[in-house]
Amino acid sequence: MDLDAFRWLLTDPGQRLLAEAAGLDEPDPLRAQTALRRTASAEHAAAALTQVRLRERAVAKFGADAARMYFTPDGLEQATRTPVAQHRAGRLAAFRTESLVDLGCGIGGDLLAAARVGIICAGVDLDPVRVAVAEANLAALDLAGAVMVADATTLDTAPFDVAFADPARRSARGRTFDVDDWTPPWPFVEGLLRRDSCVKVAPGIPHALVPDGVEAEWVSDHGEVKEAALWSGRLATVRRRATVIGYGGLATLTDEDDPGGGVRAVGGFLYEPDGAVIRAGLVTAVAAGVHGGLVDEHIAYVTSDESFHTPFARGYRVLEELPYREKPLRAALRERGIGRLTIKKRGVDVVPEQLRKRLALTGDDEATIVLTRVAGQGTALLVQPF
Repeated sequence: MDLDAFRWLLTDPGQRLLAEAAGLDEPDPLRAQTALRRTASAEHAAAALTQVRLRERAVAKFGADAARMYFTPDGLEQATRTPVAQHRAGRLAAFRTESLVDLGCGIGGDLLAAARVGIICAGVDLDPVRVAVAEANLAALDLAGAVMVADATTLDTAPFDVAFADPARRSARGRTFDVDDWTPPWPFVEGLLRRDSCVKVAPGIPHALVPDGVEAEWVSDHGEVKEAALWSGRLATVRRRATVIGYGGLATLTDEDDPGGGVRAVGGFLYEPDGAVIRAGLVTAVAAGVHGGLVDEHIAYVTSDESFHTPFARGYRVLEELPYREKPLRAALRERGIGRLTIKKRGVDVVPEQLRKRLALTGDDEATIVLTRVAGQGTALLVQPF
């Protein structure tokens, strides 16, 4: 997005054009732009329509606030969704954080959440457009904060209580999982982690990469793992944490809740741990919470003789064990009149879509099967979610 075109959108004529673009009932982009061209230049019409489309997409991340905010395509993609940012801001507030510097603030997703809980916020970014967008978002939501164009690696962060960073995980080749390709790079991150700081990283970060004394927290939002965050200094309280955000609120599990555990026979109930729990290596903590054990030492399924509702796992009642081999499995499912089948798998070489097609089921009933390893052996379990 052109910086001048974005700044024009913030003027009174720009706001009128943006309102006109939002009110168009025209799904065809070319016709919509033609309609706006009656009163605006091609550049301004394109900028307005882009904001309208981005606001529609942003509802999934920012909820009702999206209608008043501004975005760039990459900035929206990389921004922290509101429930996750609110959790982080709440945690910072709990540690009595008074001031925060956001090193690579993007469009301001984390700045907005921190400002809302009363933290004095300053953000920097190398991209002038993102800085302008972040500044506009603070103003649009009537939140205090300062944003400027600067190189995060050159700043003195000492005047702030906490430094927050969300390194860009993209190179010229696209998304990267190599920490040496991050911007700012990993050595800069390691330096930040020697003080009170929080660094947002990819959920796939290896446990071995987390420095000693730093807490790694994996966060999922409604069953989808969104990020990991590294907390250092006084902000670190444990070694590993899984935080689960769902319709019932927020729940957290740590390595202090994990007594370890072993493998046991499949009982009457099966539990599928949340992705954040798995990433954090806390599956045995879930097993302890449901008075159970693992079905296999290398598989993230838990079994128990007891029924529990837990935010950290989805529960299934085990109805029976079915044949694991495909031909007898097909016969068993047909015998039970099953035509619609949900296939869950873990630790076995099965592609559910392909298997479902080969089974060619035609019955009237619906069922769920779990294909996994139990004590090292391929196993098929007929289960019922609860």
